[in-house]
Amino acid sequence: MAKVVIFSGAGISAESGISTFRDSGGLWDNYNIEDVCYFDSLQKNRQLVIDFYDKRRTELEDKKPNKAHIEIAKLQQKYPKDIKIITQNVDDMFERAGCKDVLHVHGFLRELRCEQCSYVKDIGYRKQNDDIDICPEHNLPLRPNIVFFGESAPHYKDMYKEVEGCELFVCIGTSGDVVDVNFLAAYAKKAILNNLEPSRAIYKDRFDSIYYEPATKAIDKIVKEVEEFLSKD
Repeated sequence: MAKVVIFSGAGISAESGISTFRDSGGLWDNYNIEDVCYFDSLQKNRQLVIDFYDKRRTELEDKKPNKAHIEIAKLQQKYPKDIKIITQNVDDMFERAGCKDVLHVHGFLRELRCEQCSYVKDIGYRKQNDDIDICPEHNLPLRPNIVFFGESAPHYKDMYKEVEGCELFVCIGTSGDVVDVNFLAAYAKKAILNNLEPSRAIYKDRFDSIYYEPATKAIDKIVKEVEEFLSKD
């Protein structure tokens, strides 16, 4: 297990121009979340769901990792055995910054998967095509490899395993409404929080250091704390 877990949410990618649920005037405003992001959305509105994720995927192509992604990638490259990156985000900003073995607990936008087996296909940034994006074993059209609301998240068990074994927990850009970061932080000897502002779902007393500012401004201080922590061992 890695000594340091860096856990992130939408806030870390917002500065790369990737919309969050709470953004106004973006892609999310043009859809009802219940229609495209719930466990039964594919059965009720398959084409609408495919269209929604096609737009999210194609818009991702011209986005670039920001300073926070890049500095975390440098940190992982310097301490490859000690840094584990876990994200709620479905974008590929960490990968494009150079991060390795990123655990996406809510899915990965570039991927499609079969609902009958473990087959996964990376289609990059193009639109889904049901004529060619077929499971080779079951001959069925694939679906976006995204965890919808109400579905089980199979990688949560991997997340808990990593966090239970870590010594430093770093939380960046999440409200704590979906994943209970208070619970995750309790496993570590030390915990660091970075958000734009306080969240009603996150208890400040669970964290040793708190930075309420954009991730690109906080990241140098976070990296310094991580390196100081690792240097003590």
